Formats: sequence, structure tokens, C-alpha cells
Amino acid sequence: MNKTSRARAAGRLARRLDELGRVTDTPGSLTRTFLSPAMARANALVGKWMAAGGMAVREDAYGNLIGRIEGSRRGQPTLVIGSHLDTVRNAGRFDGAAGVLLGIAAVEALRLDRVRLPFALEVVGFSEEEGVRFSSGYIGSKGYAGRLSAGDLALCDATGTTLREVLGRRARRRFAPPRAAQGRGGLLGYLEVHIEQGPVLEAEKLPLAVVTGIAGQTRGRLQFRGRAGHAGTTPMALRRDALAGAAELILFAEALARRSPPLVATVGSLSVTPGAPNVIPGEALLSLDVRHPRDAARRAALRRILAQARAIARRRDLGCVWRATQDDGAVACSRRLASLLGKSVRSVQGRSLRLASGAGHDAVVMASIAPIAMLFVRCRGGVSHHPSEHAAAPDLGAALAATLDFIGRLAAGGSRP
Repeated sequence: MNKTSRARAAGRLARRLDELGRVTDTPGSLTRTFLSPAMARANALVGKWMAAGGMAVREDAYGNLIGRIEGSRRGQPTLVIGSHLDTVRNAGRFDGAAGVLLGIAAVEALRLDRVRLPFALEVVGFSEEEGVRFSSGYIGSKGYAGRLSAGDLALCDATGTTLREVLGRRARRRFAPPRAAQGRGGLLGYLEVHIEQGPVLEAEKLPLAVVTGIAGQTRGRLQFRGRAGHAGTTPMALRRDALAGAAELILFAEALARRSPPLVATVGSLSVTPGAPNVIPGEALLSLDVRHPRDAARRAALRRILAQARAIARRRDLGCVWRATQDDGAVACSRRLASLLGKSVRSVQGRSLRLASGAGHDAVVMASIAPIAMLFVRCRGGVSHHPSEHAAAPDLGAALAATLDFIGRLAAGGSRP
């Protein structure tokens, strides 16, 4: 791909990201959640681009959008390029979507140059990664990989509807998980291109970095139960204020993480019942997200936070219930694929920087069925999960060039694992 073609492809990619960014469930801001009306429209739009690029397009039972081109040799493993098309609430345009649309751009470039790969290539837009609707992420990639558990299917959304029920309504029958789309022996590898969601590349003045691994993550819901009462007539010493207990726990988790880098602990949502200004909170339900590159350290931190929650509950005469909704260990990227990707990055920008990811990605799940590689793309100010999230078109062009070089190196080396 010459510089002119690269610039044109990057411009088209940026325009498509803008167009996809207008597909939302919430006018005035970008939000797409699992199997929502906006997700259906997003799949239709991205599927149209896949088909125009020469791919056979389908949706699976989980709403994952899959475009495929066959290779020249039968029986060869498949290379998957993918990321997610769902978003957080009030999101930016690049998180997840950039990786899917860049995969389509790579297929278009191969077709334009009349390159036929020896192996098949799939571009996958996973239907759910962010965990907004069910407070647990990776539903799309878990479905694709055949890893949805009975516990996953029992998860409930805000209406009390289980994931199994939602999938059953979509299928118009009682839902039974189909076989995995791919088994471990069927995949050459999985490549995910994603904005960095951090400031390192900008500080290094580089557009790209190779990811070495992804931090482990535990996510769940913690409920404090006290007793609601009149705010004006209940003495302070006799109160069982669930929100006050939750506030103590939130500050403890923050302080623990501040003292223990690279540990991070986040309470991102909090609901209070009854939720009236003149009523003592009788119940507080909060989310908890704990991450660390080392699983032992993450689990130890979680034990300390939950022990503190129980201690607060005893002291304040509260009930305390913890329910984990997600627990994923740290994942290392394939050394072989990372090495090949590093050579591709050096061919584009002169040197290759290696970074670990503190954010979760669908690659965590895909590592259970394939060797994985990840490419980070610089994002302005390191901002993500926010409307101002931005990756420049030239940086997207660099990512496309590195991706095509990586695919070429894989093709030259055959399907050796």
C-alpha cells in the first residue's frame, strides 16, 4: 500500500467511524448496548461495508457480526481480526469500532491489490464487550468461543430479564447455546487493533505499540442493606444507613489502590433505595471493578476490600452481599505473533514500543481458543470512554499499514502455530 492509497483508506475509515458514531440508542450521545435497536442498525451498516468489501456476511446467535473471505488453500486455519461494536454510555467513536472497521479496510486493501491469502480471514464485530446491560462483559466473544456458562446465562439486566431469556426471544425459542464458531485448532490467530486508552503513545510521539498482555479483572455487585427511616426523626446513633456504609467502602477501595500501584479499583455505579432526600437510605447497590497485571495481587486486593465491606457492615448493623459477575485472569499475548507484529510496526514507524493493557478486551476470551496479538493506536490525550475520544486519521493509516504487513508476514510463513 503506497502513501496515497494509505491516506485514502485512512480517510474513508475515519468517515465510517463518524457515520457509525451516529448510530445510537440515546439521541445526543453515543450508547449502544447488547442487542439494542442501535446495535441492530450498527450491524446492518457495518455488514453493508463488509459485503461491499467482498466478504460473506452473517450474524450468529449472539448478535456477533462476522465477515469472511476464504483462502486459497483448503484446510488452513483462519485468521480472525476483531473487536466490539457495543459501547459504554455516552461513549466515544473509536473504542472497539476502530478495530472492526480497520479489519474491513484491510480486506478491502487486499482485494484492491488482488491478494489472495492462503488462509481464510474473518472480521468479527462482537456484540458485547463493555458489560453495560448485564454488568458483565465479553458476552459476544464468549458466545463466539463457546465459553458462555450457566452463570453467564443467568445474569439479569435492569429489568430482571436474564441473558438466556433475551437470547431466547431473539431466537424465538428456548435458548440452547450452539457450538463454538471456532475451535482452538481452527484458528491461526486473533488480532485486535484498539486505541490505547492511555497517554503513553502520545508521550512517546508514536502512533503504534505492540501489546504484551492484558491485566486480570474482577467485576461484581456489592449490596449493603440497612433500614430506611425518616431523616428528621431518626437519631444518628440509631440509624442503619446503607449509603454511609457504601461510602466508607468506596473510599477504602480507592485508598488501597492508591497505595498499591499498578492495582486499580473502581466503583462506577451506585444506586440508592428509596432514593428520597428526606429518607435514610435502606439499600445501596454498587459496582466494583478490580484489576491488576498479576492475578495473585488482584485476588488479594479483592479479599481485603470484601473483608472491609463485611467489617463496615458489622459495625453499622448492615447486611452485606457480594456477587461476582466477571472474573478473568491476566492474559499474555502470543510471543510469536507479538514478534511478527513488532516487525510490522517497525516497518511503519521505525521502532516498536511494547505496552501492557490495563483495559479488558475481547482478546482475553479469544486467548482460550487462539494465539492472540494486539496493536494499540495512539488516542488524543489518552482519553477514552468519553465523547472526546479521538484517533487521528494518519495514525489509523499507520495501523492499517502495520496490519497489512502483519497479514503478509503470516501468509509468507504459512499456518505454522
